[in-house]
Amino acid sequence: MSNSLPLQSAALVETLVRPEIRAMHSYYVPDSSGLLKMDAMENPNLWPGELQQEWFETLKGLDVNRYPDPSCAELKAGIRELLKLDALQEQSGFDLDILLGNGSDEIIQILAMALSTPERGVLAVEPSFVMYKMISAFVGVPYTGVDLNADFSINLAATLSAIQEHDPALIFLAAPNNPTGNVFSEEDLQAIIDAANGLVVLDEAYMAFTDSDLLSYVSRYPNVVVMRTFSKVGLAGLRLGFMVGSSNWLKEFEKLRLPYNINVLTQASASLAIKHYDKLAAQCELLKTARSELLASLADIDGLEVFPSEANFVLVRCSNGGARSVFEAMKTQGVLIKCLDGGHPLLAECLRLTVGTVQQNEEMIAALKKALA
Repeated sequence: MSNSLPLQSAALVETLVRPEIRAMHSYYVPDSSGLLKMDAMENPNLWPGELQQEWFETLKGLDVNRYPDPSCAELKAGIRELLKLDALQEQSGFDLDILLGNGSDEIIQILAMALSTPERGVLAVEPSFVMYKMISAFVGVPYTGVDLNADFSINLAATLSAIQEHDPALIFLAAPNNPTGNVFSEEDLQAIIDAANGLVVLDEAYMAFTDSDLLSYVSRYPNVVVMRTFSKVGLAGLRLGFMVGSSNWLKEFEKLRLPYNINVLTQASASLAIKHYDKLAAQCELLKTARSELLASLADIDGLEVFPSEANFVLVRCSNGGARSVFEAMKTQGVLIKCLDGGHPLLAECLRLTVGTVQQNEEMIAALKKALA
């Protein structure tokens, strides 16, 4: 092999790969082998035994040598019934439909490709879900981030000003917001929707852990869609996100959905889970109780500023600094959390802790106390 080949390859990469892509870092997922994994907002509970057995029997009957149903008819029908979309459709006066994605990430990418142009891009508040910004870069469209207030509420004046200046084709608002855990006021959301000429996406990935429910917005505003996921309720391994909105919007977005993007295993597993959704909801209720207990325990620890949460995670700030050292010290003890320091100025010295089982939370708190000491 010629020694010049690596140099030629590097030169081609520099010539052909877009500079903004070369300047980026890949989405980093740390190795969690041997660690208590409290960094990714997963449901820590397995399915109940009888449901697992039914699941195994379901999987045994699948023809994995065949392509999956491209329309995902059974799965969509299950989601439609779960959300009572027919009743909501009657209120809206227009047809509502469902778009399925390989996680919410794929749906975000479809929206960015469909709507954004070099003149009209994406707007989101910050800090929020990092994929809004990353996917904007992937598809080569402008991105505008508007800082939240110090208490993580929406800076409405700054947001409305940015909408007027940039006229974004796409606005993302997460409720509850990740990584801050709070729900934005409906008055602020309504003001943004009213000011927007583009599509507003209400991202309710964590809605299973809050009393907030914005699904009715799709029946009230022609420029609103709602995005949700099954990842946080115990199906993270299936990678299934979905969006609800007017069929006028979704029939256009369907053109960009890759064929067979929801595999046969995911379709069958999620359809079964929807039939037993009460069991998943019960697990979420247990996590909400565990969250309350975790918040109370964290509030008793000196050196921590604890932020309220309506999600399955809690954001804390190391009041005396040293968040990165605390993160590393906890990792040494076998507990993996998320260090957010450096990600955004409002997240300086912040750590994000996933809500786990009572035992997992106790282990995490013990490691945190030791690290802070």
